[in-house]
Amino acid sequence: MSTPKTVVILGGGVGGLVAARELRKRLPREHRIVLVDRERDHLFAPSLLWLMVGLRDAASIKRPLKRLERKGIEVRLGEIEKIDPEARQVIVAGETLVADYLIVTLGAELAPDTVPGLQDAGHNFYTEAGAERLHAALESTREGRVVVLTAAPAYKCPAAPYEAALLIDAYLRKRGLRGAVSVEVYAAEPGPMGVAGPEMSGAVKQLLEAKGIPYHPEHQVKAVDATARRLEFTNGSKADFNVLAYVPPHRAPRVVRESALAGETGWVTVDRQTLETPFPHVYALGDVVSIPLKLGKPLPKAGVFAHGEAEVVAKNIAATIAGGTAAARFNGHGECFVEIGDSKAGFGGGDFYAEPKPIVTVRAPSWRWHLGKVLFEKSWLYTRL
Repeated sequence: MSTPKTVVILGGGVGGLVAARELRKRLPREHRIVLVDRERDHLFAPSLLWLMVGLRDAASIKRPLKRLERKGIEVRLGEIEKIDPEARQVIVAGETLVADYLIVTLGAELAPDTVPGLQDAGHNFYTEAGAERLHAALESTREGRVVVLTAAPAYKCPAAPYEAALLIDAYLRKRGLRGAVSVEVYAAEPGPMGVAGPEMSGAVKQLLEAKGIPYHPEHQVKAVDATARRLEFTNGSKADFNVLAYVPPHRAPRVVRESALAGETGWVTVDRQTLETPFPHVYALGDVVSIPLKLGKPLPKAGVFAHGEAEVVAKNIAATIAGGTAAARFNGHGECFVEIGDSKAGFGGGDFYAEPKPIVTVRAPSWRWHLGKVLFEKSWLYTRL
């Protein structure tokens, strides 16, 4: 019998949840699985887009993390104050946790404060509170201009801002307001979902065009005037709005930036197949890592990749503890739904580790793909916790 081990998982998002459940399934109960998060609830982030347009309420898209304790997973709630990857020690709300194996999956920190005026002027629909406020703003809008903005060229869930524009368009049309309210997208990036290749990027552009949504690429926001409701861009142009829905800049969480885990990019550097960090028995996965691809861009930050990476890490840790070989490898495969409103969605996916560029297949929007996302949401919320 092996000596009892403790695996500490930092973060209760997709990666943390999958890693914890997979480890618990594979390891005997004498081994401890400890999941740490500052939030009491696990939020199913893809459904924030539906919350934003009133198709969900907040309570329906989250579940208490403490439910994991019924499955033999310890849950510690509290702020993570310090990570020492060399000693595999973590300070949580003043308490020190010591791990035999440490998994860091803390996601990306949203930083709207890095753009002057942004936080006061608009609605960050990547958060529960921001999505609810955006819904309230849309409900009270009868005329004017809705702008969907990406404040930096790289962000998690690359399809989300384009889905947001399409869902807002459908919401306004359903209320008979589309003729009085315009919807436009201003993006810091040169094209939608560029890392997925020209076919996917072109397909998203066509979806926007078909709905009469102007798309303005390579518009890096410099500042926002909340009083005048005006965006100022580094290229000298300006844009007025009545409602601003934005994706804020991202950065690694402070506790990661202040640790030895942070690489030159500010994110955690890992082996792209095993998700190992330079520190023995310390792994990182999901949005907190940066994995460069051959075409010069990093692997997108998305839940589907965190899911696959977590399975690999959990399998390898369990195999190592059992005295076996850590043979699992992450292959860079991923996919996503693209909601367009009217109970329809497109779908794209493929091999993002393919060289010299990712190989991605795009499926045309239909009600079947939308139903697929709905079923995935229900399955996740009712079987994962």
